[in-house]
Amino acid sequence: MEHGAQGSEANWRAWLVRTPLGWGLSLAVAAAGLYLLVTHTGHVLVALPYLLLMACPLMHFLHGHGQHDHGDHGKT
Repeated sequence: MEHGAQGSEANWRAWLVRTPLGWGLSLAVAAAGLYLLVTHTGHVLVALPYLLLMACPLMHFLHGHGQHDHGDHGKT
């Protein structure tokens, strides 16, 4: 049986949701984000355009390109 990127991502998410360590890690990241937003709102707003520009390459890096078929589509 072949396990692709979707299988490993699903296992990682299941681990994050089902364990107390995963919940604690998620809450710590959420608390740090809230702290930064509340105490450094001006800095976050100034950095927002750059964060949006960085989102595209990060999404490609973290999620991959999916299942692309690089075969000959137009040739018979």
